[in-house]
Amino acid sequence: MAPESLPYFTRPLFFFDQSRFRRALEDQPVITVFKDAITAANAQFDVRFREGEDIRALIHERALFVDCLLHYAWYQFDWPEGISLEAVGGYGRCELHPHSDIDLLILLEEGLEAQCRDNLEKLLTLLWDIGLEIGHSVRTVAQCVAIARDDITVATNLMESRTLVGDPSLRVELLSYTTQDQLWPADDFFRAKFDEQNRRHEKYKNSEYNLEPNIKNAPGGLRDIQTIAWVAKRFFEVRTLKQLEGKGFFTEEEFSLLQNGEEFLWRVRYGLHMIANRPEDRLLFDHQRELAKLFGYKDTDESLAVEQFMHTYYRLVMSLRELNDVLLQFLYEAILQRGVKKTVTPINERFQRRDDYIEVAHIYVFEESPSALLEIFLLMAQNPDIKGVRASTIRLMRENRHLIDQDFCTDPRNTDLFLQLFSYPDQLVENLKRMLRYGILGLYLPEFGRVTGQMQHDLFHIYTVDAHTLLLVQNLCNFLLPKAREDFPVAWHVMRRLPKIETLLVAGLYHDIAKGRGGDHSILGAVDAEDFSARHQLSPRETRLISWLVEKHLLMSAVSQKQDISDPEVIHNFALTVGDQMHLDYLYALTVADINATNPDLWNTWRASLMRTLYLETKRALRRGLENPIDKQDWIEETQQAAILRLNRHNISTEQCLKLWEDVNDEYFLRESYLDIAWHTEAILQHRDENGPLILIQETSSRELEGATQIFVRSKGRDNVFAAMASGLDQLNLNVQDARIYSSKSGYTLDTFFVLNQNGEPVGTDPGVLKHIHDALQKELALVDEYRDIVVRRTPRRLKHFNMPTRTSIRNDMISGYTLLEVISPDRPGLLACISRVFIKFDLHLQNAKIATLGERVEDIFFITDNQGQPLSDPQLCRQLQAEICRQLDDRVDQAAGF
Repeated sequence: MAPESLPYFTRPLFFFDQSRFRRALEDQPVITVFKDAITAANAQFDVRFREGEDIRALIHERALFVDCLLHYAWYQFDWPEGISLEAVGGYGRCELHPHSDIDLLILLEEGLEAQCRDNLEKLLTLLWDIGLEIGHSVRTVAQCVAIARDDITVATNLMESRTLVGDPSLRVELLSYTTQDQLWPADDFFRAKFDEQNRRHEKYKNSEYNLEPNIKNAPGGLRDIQTIAWVAKRFFEVRTLKQLEGKGFFTEEEFSLLQNGEEFLWRVRYGLHMIANRPEDRLLFDHQRELAKLFGYKDTDESLAVEQFMHTYYRLVMSLRELNDVLLQFLYEAILQRGVKKTVTPINERFQRRDDYIEVAHIYVFEESPSALLEIFLLMAQNPDIKGVRASTIRLMRENRHLIDQDFCTDPRNTDLFLQLFSYPDQLVENLKRMLRYGILGLYLPEFGRVTGQMQHDLFHIYTVDAHTLLLVQNLCNFLLPKAREDFPVAWHVMRRLPKIETLLVAGLYHDIAKGRGGDHSILGAVDAEDFSARHQLSPRETRLISWLVEKHLLMSAVSQKQDISDPEVIHNFALTVGDQMHLDYLYALTVADINATNPDLWNTWRASLMRTLYLETKRALRRGLENPIDKQDWIEETQQAAILRLNRHNISTEQCLKLWEDVNDEYFLRESYLDIAWHTEAILQHRDENGPLILIQETSSRELEGATQIFVRSKGRDNVFAAMASGLDQLNLNVQDARIYSSKSGYTLDTFFVLNQNGEPVGTDPGVLKHIHDALQKELALVDEYRDIVVRRTPRRLKHFNMPTRTSIRNDMISGYTLLEVISPDRPGLLACISRVFIKFDLHLQNAKIATLGERVEDIFFITDNQGQPLSDPQLCRQLQAEICRQLDDRVDQAAGF
C-alpha cells in the first residue's frame, strides 16, 4: 500500500489494540471479534465527543479505525494481483460520522470479476454482518471512466478516492483518465456543480431558515462547503483546500470561517447521528433540544436553550451561504469568464458595471466614501437589471464594514440613502436581503442585528425574526402587484389609497424588532421605531403613525380571532382605538402581511373572512361616526327585516317568521347574518321531525365571500350536543374554527360550527362529501347520551415535541352575563371534544366559543354558565374546573406524545 494513499494512517489509534485484535481473530468467531471492536470504538468515540474533543480528530480517527477494520476484513480472503479496495465520497476524504455510509469502490482489472466474485460476496457479507453501513460498487477502470463521463457525482467521488488495500496502481491509472484534461473540464464541472447546488437550494425554498433544517443539503450547509471545495480543487488541481492558502482564492478570514463553520456543522452532525442512532441530517425539534443540552446551552429569562443553539446555527449558515456566494462567483469569473472580454460601464465616480454586476471603481472607494456601503444597494434598486455584486467588491465591503459606527448611522447622507431604498418597493426586500447577507444591515440597524437568526421554538412562528420580518415587508410590496387583486382583494385596494407606502414598510421592518428582550415586544419596538424615525428625520406625524403601528400590530388579529366581531360594542371599541380610516387601512395591510409571513398555514379562508369582516364593520362604524355607536335593538330589527324580505320571496309569511323567532334570544340576531337566519328559518319550518335533530351544511362558492363551511344543528333537549358534534367533527378530520351556541325558550339548542378541512380550506360543494358529513353527524347525535371514549387520532410528529402545560384563566363578564374561560394548550386531535366533556361533568352550559389554533397551540375562549344560566360564582368550583381541564388535557397530550 502506497504511504500517500492513507494520509492519516501514521497517526496511531491508541484506543485500538491491534495486537490483541489479531490474537482474537485466531481463536474467536470473526464476526464477534469485529463487532466487539466496533462497539468498544463507538463507545469511546461518543465519550470523547461528549467531553468536547476536537471534532476533526474524532471523524478522522473514526475513518482511520474503519480503514483498519477493512484492512483486516480484506485479508480474511485471498486475492489475486490487479484488485484494490478504494475509499470514495466523504469516506475518501477521511471524514466519517457515527452512521455515515462507508462508500467503497472495488477496483479490478478486466477479466478478474468472475475469479473474485465468490470472495467479493463473502467480503461484503462479512462487512454487513459486522454492522458497517456499506455502499459499494465493483468496477474496472474503464467502467469507472465511462460512468464518470456521464455522471458528475461519480466523477466527484473519484476525485476524492484513496486506496485502502490492494494494488495502488489501479487508482493511479484511474485518476490519469479522469483529470479535467480527459473528462469534465473545469468549466463543465463548474456548471454542473453550480446547477446541482441551485436545484438543491430550491428543494429547501432557497432559505437557510427552515424550521427543521437539513444541515447537509440546505443552503449554508455542509454540501455548500463541499461544493466550493470540489470546484476549487478541480480547477486548481489540488487535493485539499489547505493547499490554496496564499494563492488569492480566499482571504485568511474566509478560510477561517470555512474551517470553523465546517467544524461546527460536523459537531452538530456527529451529535445528530449519536442521538438519533441512525444516519440523520435533519435538525428535528426533539434533536434540537437534545443538542442544545449536549452543547451546554441553558434556558434564560429571555430565551430557551434550544433557541440560543438555533440562533448560533442560523447565523453561522447565513455566513457560510454568503461565503459560498463569494467564492463561487470568484470561481465563475476565473473559470467561465476566463479570456472573455468584459463590458465596463461607469455608473458614477464610485461604481461601475462589469457586464451584469456592480463593482467599485477602485479599491479605496469605501475607505474614502463610507456612505458607498449603502449607496451600492440603492444603485441596485434603481437598476434592477444588475444581477449582483462582484465577489471582489463584496470582499471589500466586508473588510470595510467596520466603518459603520454611530457617526455613520446618524449621518444625514446615510440616513437619506437608506430611506431612499423604500421608494423602490419592487426591489426593496432583495436589497435588504443583500444588506443582511453581507453584514451591512445588522450594523446599520443594530437592533435588527440582534434579531438576526433569532428563532422562537414553536410551530406558530416558523421563521427566524429577521426572515419573518423581510417576508412581511415583501408581502406588503406584493400587495401592490396586479396578482394581489385576486389573492388579497381588500389589501390590494387598501394599499392603493395609502398616502405614503414607505411609512408602512418602515413599520413592517420594525414590528418585531424587540423580540427576545423580555417584556412586551410591541411596546419596546414602538420605542425603537421612534428612535429610527428621529434618526432619519421623519415628520412628527409619520413618527407617531409608525410607532402606533408597531405598538398595535397584534391588535387587529387578536380582535378578529378572540372577540365576537358580530357584537356592535366590540366593533365600536376597536374603532375607537383605530380612530380614523387611515389608521385602519395601514393596520389592516400590516396585519394581513404579518399573518402570512408568520406561517403560511395560518392564513386560510376563515381568517381572511374574519379580517375582512372586522375591517368592513369598522369602516362602517367610522363612517357613521364614533359619537354615534349603533344601537343593538336597531341592529336586531334591521337584521330581522332583511331576513323577512328574503323569506317572503320564498312564500314564508312575516307572521311565521316572527312566531318562530319569539323562541330565540336577541343574541342570535346580533351574531348571525340575515342570509343565515333566513336559511335556518326556512329549514326549521320545513323540518317535520320535531324530536329529531336538524343538520344543515352550507358552503358558499363565491371566492370573495368564502370563509368556512357552516354546519348548523338544531336539536331538542340535549345538553351535550356540543360534545357530540365536537367529537363527530374531529373523527371527520374537520377543524372547528368558530362555534356559536344558542338556546331557545322551548328547550331547543341551535349550534353553528364553522369548519375547515385539514388543508385549511372549506369542505366544498360535492354532494357526496356533504352527505357523508351529514350522515356521520346524525349518527353521532343519535349516540349523544352514550359517553363514548373520544377517538384518539394520530398526532402529527412535529406537534409531539411541543408539550407545554395547559394554562387557563377564568373571569365573569358583567356585560354578557357569562363566565369567560380561556384555555391555552398544545393542539391535539380531540381537544375540543375533551373540553366539552369536562363541561358536562361539571353540569355547565356552553353558550358560545371562540376557537383559535395558532401553530402548535390552541387559544380557545368559552362562554359558560351554570345549569341555571348564571355565571359561575363559586371560587372553589372555578378552581376545580380549571384543574380538571388542565389535568385531562395534559394527560391527553402526554398520551398522544407517547410519554
